[in-house]
Amino acid sequence: MGTAVRLCVSFNSTSSNPAQGFHLPTLVSASHSPHTLYLRRNFSGRKCKYEGQSVRALPVRILSVGKKRSRGLQLVVDEYVDKLRYYCSVEDVQIRPNPRNARDQRAQVDAEDEAVMNLIRSDDWVVMLDEHGQDIGSEQMAELVGDAGNTGASRLSFCIGGPYGHGRKMRERANLSIKLSSLVLNHQIALLVLMEQLYRSWTILKGQKYHH
Repeated sequence: MGTAVRLCVSFNSTSSNPAQGFHLPTLVSASHSPHTLYLRRNFSGRKCKYEGQSVRALPVRILSVGKKRSRGLQLVVDEYVDKLRYYCSVEDVQIRPNPRNARDQRAQVDAEDEAVMNLIRSDDWVVMLDEHGQDIGSEQMAELVGDAGNTGASRLSFCIGGPYGHGRKMRERANLSIKLSSLVLNHQIALLVLMEQLYRSWTILKGQKYHH
């Protein structure tokens, strides 16, 4: 998960998502792969294209695989949930790791994969957070949130995997694959970074004085 200048968006052309085949306005085709689209790189520091405009606020659902959170972590997460609810509906969903108590790593990933997929609807716009995803900056995250409202989806779902990452079904289902840092982040830290960046995204979209 990363922070910077490049954003590659993995687009699943076989997904059951109702936005299948929908080309987001900021994306251009990549000649080497029919399933990958790229946001145009921009080093000029231009503002988010939606800043100050009205955008469709999709309900947001964050699916996070991980152990029980500490009280301190949960307090911060709840604080950002409250902040985000000023802009959109937010649901924070915790999924128990290794739900079948598998001893094999692959079996654990498959069980977590199934648990996550059972919570995803066919009309969700799914963003997978993954250490091998592409870096995005805050302005690009804001555009991602704005663009999601144009897909025809009914909900924007962000998925944070367990200690061994995401399973095959999630990788095939995800509409986008991003990382928030070039560092490998603990899933709890990744959750906090995601929550703050979603809040920052909405302040960018609304033209509010939070992001500088």
